[in-house]
Amino acid sequence: MTRARARGYTLLEVVIAFGVLALALTMLLGILTNSSRQVRWSGDAGRAALLAESLLDRVELEGPLREGRRDGVLEDGRYRWALAVRPWRDPKRPPGPVDPAAPRLMELEVTLEWGEGGPRERIALRSLRLVPAGLEATL
Repeated sequence: MTRARARGYTLLEVVIAFGVLALALTMLLGILTNSSRQVRWSGDAGRAALLAESLLDRVELEGPLREGRRDGVLEDGRYRWALAVRPWRDPKRPPGPVDPAAPRLMELEVTLEWGEGGPRERIALRSLRLVPAGLEATL
């Protein structure tokens, strides 16, 4: 009697099992796709930070520090950069006379933008440089 009652899975049970399996695989693939996007964004942001630091380091190698704005592209247009150089002013110090023979602090700000389909990501770095009197020039 027990052998007659033994049976396999019904069609309905098999369909439900495949549905649960498909749902689980869809969720797993979604998680993996999102993870790969995050890894790529992290790599791009790290590369942008290195390029921005490199641009700040390279400024002084091009001659006297010049007040003004410059821009360009890197890595075949993948990254767009802009560099602004301006005199630094202490916000806590009231304006007053400045000794023309004293060295000056210049603020450098480099901005990098990147992203597919137009710039969607952006990083900005700032730095101060001490320039001896008479060596700074304007663009």
